[in-house]
Amino acid sequence: MTFLQAALNGDRQHDAVPHSPDAIAADAEAVVRAGAHSVHVHAYDAAGRETLNAVECDAVVAAIRRRCPGVPVSLTTSASIVSDPLRRLAMVKEWKVLPDLVTANQGEAGIVELAEYLLSRGVGIEAGLLCPDDAYRFVASALPGRCHRVLIEPLDPDPETASRDAAAMEAILADGGITLPQIHHGFDGSCWAVNLRALERGHGIRTGMEDVVVLPDGQPARDNAHLVISARTLIDGIAKRS
Repeated sequence: MTFLQAALNGDRQHDAVPHSPDAIAADAEAVVRAGAHSVHVHAYDAAGRETLNAVECDAVVAAIRRRCPGVPVSLTTSASIVSDPLRRLAMVKEWKVLPDLVTANQGEAGIVELAEYLLSRGVGIEAGLLCPDDAYRFVASALPGRCHRVLIEPLDPDPETASRDAAAMEAILADGGITLPQIHHGFDGSCWAVNLRALERGHGIRTGMEDVVVLPDGQPARDNAHLVISARTLIDGIAKRS
């Protein structure tokens, strides 16, 4: 079975994107029922801004676990939320309700130290690669043997460019002897092309309104569960062809 992760939120202005812990947890339950195997989330403060504050992050993870016991929860550590690496690390050290995984973007300053700390607390690392240079950094680091999986996340919205970047990152990992499981996703216009390429190559995929707000046919998605249902349809179609 191909792994399917739902990305429930992120910096999206869409009525169906959840922000409060209870709303995120309810959305998590819906996407799991639709076929997701895990969820990736961002926490928000009272002003609606993404945050790494312990109070909000703890509340989100705890709320999802109440609604979805046993479902792995991945939490962001993106430098786009807290750019200073020392401040980010200090904030993460305040977390009391730890996620199962974090996405650790390998091109960010201080990411190895952050990953080392979370590994020491028993949190799995999903190594985020946004470009080929990130893949080279990851291969050269001491992290590959300790990570749970790799997230290949080309950011270009152009399908051809993003697919080419995903292929380059995949090749760099292979040349470096990295055999960790991979989960792929694109952004906006490249999302479904990157996902389809990944499925054809036997990798997992991630989808959700953090990444895209339309279905493969270009029609607007109602919510995250609608996107997951479409992703499951792709997965099932690939399975029937193989």
